[in-house]
Amino acid sequence: MTVLVVGSVALDTVETPFGRMEEILGGSASYFSYAARLFAPVQLVGVVGEDFPQEHVEEFRRRGIDVAGLIREPGRTFRWWGRYRGAMNVAETLDVQLNVFGEFQPEVPDEYRDAEFVFLANAAPEVQLQVRRQIPGARLVVADTMNFWIENEREGLLALLAEVDGVVVNDQEARQLTGVQNLILAAREVLALGPRLVVVKKGEHGAMLVTETDLFMVPAYPTTAVKDPTGAGDSFAGGMMGHLARCGEVTDVHLREALAFGTVVASLTVEDFSLRRLAACSTREVEDRLTELRQMTRL
Repeated sequence: MTVLVVGSVALDTVETPFGRMEEILGGSASYFSYAARLFAPVQLVGVVGEDFPQEHVEEFRRRGIDVAGLIREPGRTFRWWGRYRGAMNVAETLDVQLNVFGEFQPEVPDEYRDAEFVFLANAAPEVQLQVRRQIPGARLVVADTMNFWIENEREGLLALLAEVDGVVVNDQEARQLTGVQNLILAAREVLALGPRLVVVKKGEHGAMLVTETDLFMVPAYPTTAVKDPTGAGDSFAGGMMGHLARCGEVTDVHLREALAFGTVVASLTVEDFSLRRLAACSTREVEDRLTELRQMTRL
């Protein structure tokens, strides 16, 4: 089955201890799409400016990503400039220019509205809710969010959570949203707000899945080649949702598998700048790395 993503397509400038790259392809929908296409066909809804290189659009197409929903508007493309230091656990944002993305009101193309698996990448909750209501028949709609929306758009976020099937947050966001420090209890508090599944990302410590019937932890794949952590979370979501779309089912077993695939795909993303590593890898490489992870964690 196809997976639909609605989110940002950007041009990033990234600085890490391994170098500096300017105006490279970025954005949540870009990372998600490159990851999810390893498992299932992808439909992308987003916006870029007149300055967005056509070569990136062609790269999407070459990888089987449907970009009929990617529109080009007068103006400049969304830009993010960030720096990582030391262990590269946290990005220092040096500049953000929303440009055309700041006024983006997504319209899901008619040919996408029968999508059964949908990911609402990080955006204002009211925009995410607008998109969610355009796809009432979707089987699984999962939303991402961030600390800014939790702090500044809480009511809108709560309205969104009441209408989606799942949410992806990191450990600090789970605590911020609920006021609960224990992550298991925090995730259960989020469940009470409406979603039927909560995924808590814990960076180098892996991820946690909480549903009404299951609690599952998966460690991060221990790569030693981290060069650029940008997009790891969106790649995680792409691997997770791509696997679920490939299976066509959302059971506890499939969700556990999806979480494992997500963490493995994220481990590949961070091994090079931008989408280079994801562009070069294959589904077989992802599956081989998952086999290694299973061997590492077997008692």
